[in-house]
Amino acid sequence: MQSTLLNAKDISRAISRISHEILERNQGAGNIALVGIRTRGVALSQRLRDKIKDIESLTVDHGVLDITLYRDDLTQGLQKPELKKTEILFGLENKHIVLCDDVLFTGRTIRAAIDALMDFGRPTSVQLAVLIDRGHRELPIRPDYVGKNIPTAKSKRIQVLLNEEDGEDKVVIQEHSN
Repeated sequence: MQSTLLNAKDISRAISRISHEILERNQGAGNIALVGIRTRGVALSQRLRDKIKDIESLTVDHGVLDITLYRDDLTQGLQKPELKKTEILFGLENKHIVLCDDVLFTGRTIRAAIDALMDFGRPTSVQLAVLIDRGHRELPIRPDYVGKNIPTAKSKRIQVLLNEEDGEDKVVIQEHSN
């Protein structure tokens, strides 16, 4: 059983709001770069980049981060890791990096992303933008920009569907299946 939490218009409004918040906090787009965490964080970061360009008439640097080798659950052998390409073709120095992901849950993905990012340089700051914050943190990680806070039971599963990956935009909650 699943129910829809956000539809396409809700997602679009959240991206617009997050874009404005990023620009306000960083006093414009001059020194920011967006880095999406594979997979749906990339689509989110691209949409934020496009919205920021609409607002500021400036294209910000954009990168893609694969965190597979930085995950802390690789040694458990639960999944076969699939390496994908990291694409950060700009220097991080003097940049406010906005890491983008679809769902923030335990914080372990973000910890891995920060570790991976630091292998590319030393940014001025690292900020976090997520479409959904569902709580249940295991690490002291807090997002700077949130599309929607959705407190959930651990037994539930939040699934973000984005047009670029799934052919539609919506966020659903469902019973976790083992």
